[in-house]
Amino acid sequence: MNNLNLSKKMLIVFLGSITCTILFSFFFIHYLYTDLYKEQIKESIMYQGNRTASHYHYGELSDSIIEKIQWYNIVSEYEIIVVDRLDDLTSYFPYQIDYQSLINESDEKILETGQPVMKEGYVDELKREIFGGIFPIKGENGLIGFIYIYVPLAAIQDVFHDSLPIMLLVGSIFFMVLFLILQRVWRSLFEPLQTLQTYSAEVSKGDYSNRLNTGRKDEIGKLATAFDTMSRSLEEQDQRKKDFTSNIVHELRTPLTYISGYAQLSRDKIDLSPDDVKHYLSTIEKETERLKKLIHDLVELNHLEQDIYTLETEPIAIAQLLLDTLELFSIRLQDKNIQLHTSIDEELILEGDPKRLQQVFYNTIDNAVKYAEQFISVHLTASKQGVQYRIANDGVTIGDEDVERIGERFFRTDKARTRTTGGTGLGLSIVKEIVRLHVGTFTISNETTETIVVIELPGQMQRSESS
Repeated sequence: MNNLNLSKKMLIVFLGSITCTILFSFFFIHYLYTDLYKEQIKESIMYQGNRTASHYHYGELSDSIIEKIQWYNIVSEYEIIVVDRLDDLTSYFPYQIDYQSLINESDEKILETGQPVMKEGYVDELKREIFGGIFPIKGENGLIGFIYIYVPLAAIQDVFHDSLPIMLLVGSIFFMVLFLILQRVWRSLFEPLQTLQTYSAEVSKGDYSNRLNTGRKDEIGKLATAFDTMSRSLEEQDQRKKDFTSNIVHELRTPLTYISGYAQLSRDKIDLSPDDVKHYLSTIEKETERLKKLIHDLVELNHLEQDIYTLETEPIAIAQLLLDTLELFSIRLQDKNIQLHTSIDEELILEGDPKRLQQVFYNTIDNAVKYAEQFISVHLTASKQGVQYRIANDGVTIGDEDVERIGERFFRTDKARTRTTGGTGLGLSIVKEIVRLHVGTFTISNETTETIVVIELPGQMQRSESS
């Protein structure tokens, strides 16, 4: 049974249902024949026998009475035999019932008490069953005669002779309608499953473009929707993997090209001046550091994206952590002549991972310093969710079509400034993952000439004891 597919199992269930229906119909018809038809015959014979016998109680069984009974025998559906003595009954009914005599000793004793005796069985000469009863007729001095009423039972096909064609017609229509309904249900059930099986095989080969789109709301529709969602997700994941491979090849090729090119120049040109050698070696060193940072950021991002990664949380004086991080950029801010505006609530305490949160501050400030032209503003305030960190810088803003892609691996809005800024395109991706692990939110937007990053960090927020 486990080796059969679902359609064959359903076929077996259907055939089994039809078989059970036919068996039920057979037993039901048999019940109608045995319990209803026979019971009706029995009650009719009992009524007619008692009624006929009661007409002649305490009278004489004269020839005129016998003639009336025989006339009733002609006009009724029953066979009626009237005799003076039981011994004469076998002359008028010389048959055995179930291969036994019609009257035995126990029957005679019952009749002597004035009670009727019912007889039922198969008569070989008549080729059918009969049902009858022997009714005693009482006189003034005892029993004066006996009435035997019997009727041959019709065969079951005769009983249902009139209704059988109707039953066959209704049964044929029923099974025809059932077949049409089942065929439609079968098609609606198994065609999507067969299509799903085919599309699943295509997915295993790397083709994620197929969609079911059944438009149904039942379980099959939900399964189709789940498959479409899975295919779409796998397609997007596959595209991200291709983009990632393309980007990583591009990012690695550029510094390796610089390193290889300047190393070859240093080797081939013997007459290089010390300044040229210093320039070549400086370039090789910068590209090596950039390559190291790229690999470090990739390892860091993959580590953060793993579900098994856990934060090492503790109460943090988050304002002090932000101020310490800003101090690291003081020289760069002076060199670029950038004004720094801060609004920091120094009494905030937040539960979080200090190492990872400092990484969030460092990456966002570093990104702002790279692209700011005149000023950077940093705000750290309490919010309904916990703590809100906001950093904004002027300069070239991000296009609306690129805002949603900020934070994707290696994504940059301006590919041309990659070499001058020295970024890997992974900084904000790392920020988003750290914020996600803290169950926070990360948003980036444009306002006039400003690029604004807002991070909400939820959790248990407290004031320091000095407040």
